[in-house]
Amino acid sequence: MRPEALAVTVLAMAVPALAEDLPQRRPGLWETRSQGEQGEVVAKQCLGPDTERSLAGSLAGGTCSKLLVTRTATGYAIETECAMGPIKASGSSVVTGDFETAIRSEGATRLTGMPGQSAPLERRLVVESRRLGDCGPGQKPGDVVAPDGQGPTKP
Repeated sequence: MRPEALAVTVLAMAVPALAEDLPQRRPGLWETRSQGEQGEVVAKQCLGPDTERSLAGSLAGGTCSKLLVTRTATGYAIETECAMGPIKASGSSVVTGDFETAIRSEGATRLTGMPGQSAPLERRLVVESRRLGDCGPGQKPGDVVAPDGQGPTKP
């Protein structure tokens, strides 16, 4: 996977966890499909009651300098500024869904500091997550099954 696709995908999967103001998804196994200019990435993650709050704490603890969540009439608007090493990402997205069975996020991210890129990259991304059921045998909250079926791994 190309570095910019990985950076956008990691940040996109983190969207539901970005702030205490955003509802947490129901515990269980969730499949996330991220669709953008670089193609589609599908991954599954086992969520426990505090998995997303824990991730939000780690993002707020240094990775993201801005995490603004605003309730709208149809869902939530999110603005972020995050860093992953030399890569800086600023973005905005709109999240809708019931957080029990499905959520959808549509957003745009501007990436700077990408290796081999002198100009910033603009990426649009649609992320759809749906709950598949309970986590599988041996899966623990936070485990991720990668697009190639390898896993579980921790994010």
